[in-house]
Amino acid sequence: MTENEMSTLRDVADQSILFHNGLWGGPMGFRWSDTDGGAAGTVPQWQSESLEVLIRRGLAQIEPATGGGRLAKVSLTPTGTDYVALPMAA
Repeated sequence: MTENEMSTLRDVADQSILFHNGLWGGPMGFRWSDTDGGAAGTVPQWQSESLEVLIRRGLAQIEPATGGGRLAKVSLTPTGTDYVALPMAA
């Protein structure tokens, strides 16, 4: 796993990432999560690419949006949770 992917995985663990479905209010893609759970800006391209890799590897997932909302939480899968818990090399 690259340093960028690990950094992104930690951001997902901190519940800092949302996914915008693009139906209205902006294009589809990943967003930063504000303290109130709303979108707080677009995630940089390198981090969006890392998120796509993490989702493909089964370490992160996009949860279904509740109440027909356009923002969905990005969370760790059980495998991703285990990976974050591993000790980091010095």
